[in-house]
Amino acid sequence: MQTYTLIAPAKINLYLEIIGTRPDGYHELAMVLQSVDLADQIAVRANGTDEIRIHCDHPQVPLDKSNLAYRAAQLMAEQFPDSFENFGGADITIHKHIPVAAGLAGGSTDAAAVLVGLDLMWELGLTSTELQELGGRLGSDVPFCIAGGTALATGRGDALSPLPDLTHLYVVLAKYRSLEVSTAWAYQTFRQQFSNTYVSDVNTLENRRQRVHSGPMVNAIAHRDGAKIGQLLHNDLERVVLPAYPQVSRLRQTFEQQPVLGAMMSGSGPTVFAVAESQAQAQQVKEAVKAAVPDPDLELWVAKLISTGIQLASPIK
Repeated sequence: MQTYTLIAPAKINLYLEIIGTRPDGYHELAMVLQSVDLADQIAVRANGTDEIRIHCDHPQVPLDKSNLAYRAAQLMAEQFPDSFENFGGADITIHKHIPVAAGLAGGSTDAAAVLVGLDLMWELGLTSTELQELGGRLGSDVPFCIAGGTALATGRGDALSPLPDLTHLYVVLAKYRSLEVSTAWAYQTFRQQFSNTYVSDVNTLENRRQRVHSGPMVNAIAHRDGAKIGQLLHNDLERVVLPAYPQVSRLRQTFEQQPVLGAMMSGSGPTVFAVAESQAQAQQVKEAVKAAVPDPDLELWVAKLISTGIQLASPIK
């Protein structure tokens, strides 16, 4: 039985702007997405049955059909029934390194790895674009997780435009282990409080999209200007999450007191990150925050910004 082992990187947001409501009910977003080398490892192995089975070493990860990795395998079986019949089901083993419910796309990147792994195992020969189209059916973050790197995301977050890589920068990530923030709650609360600022007509939506394409953050990334990127970090969801979760707000403030390029909450939280110029600086900041917030529930990581998404670790015969 052949096994494919894949590396599934986490994702942070360097920029998140909520522009308005789309006709399909989703929010119209403008985001800059970034892969980091904090990553899960996913093993996809043919099991000689017609079943999809999920295994994981983290107790909070569901092992049933609610798991996005399971849904990714199910989607592949539905889309390619002949291949599924020919090759059979798979055992999918998830080794978690990305914290759960952290706003780091951990579930989405695992699903992306399953799509790539089954494409390889079933010898489908799908292009990256085809895999991303399939990923879009599972969730807005999945297409980005497949390709990774640095990208501008518009629409509901799945219309991607690659940007120059930022592999010279590092981040320090921090999350309270027991704290979770519902993404659905964050967006719903933002809609309740700030929908009066939403753009609705099509022309204005398009103008706002174009403004982000040519805006200061994209320009700073094009020049690989770490200091400017740090100054331009922006996340609309902080407006609802930080007041409701004072722990996250205090953690962000603690990061801002350190010698960093900038600090922000990622996605809907509760992970907070700070951008650093070097691994040594990031490590110093990690230790300083750990000393300033001596809470055993707080986890911290140093990660490098990377230019790749799902990568094959090793095919095993």
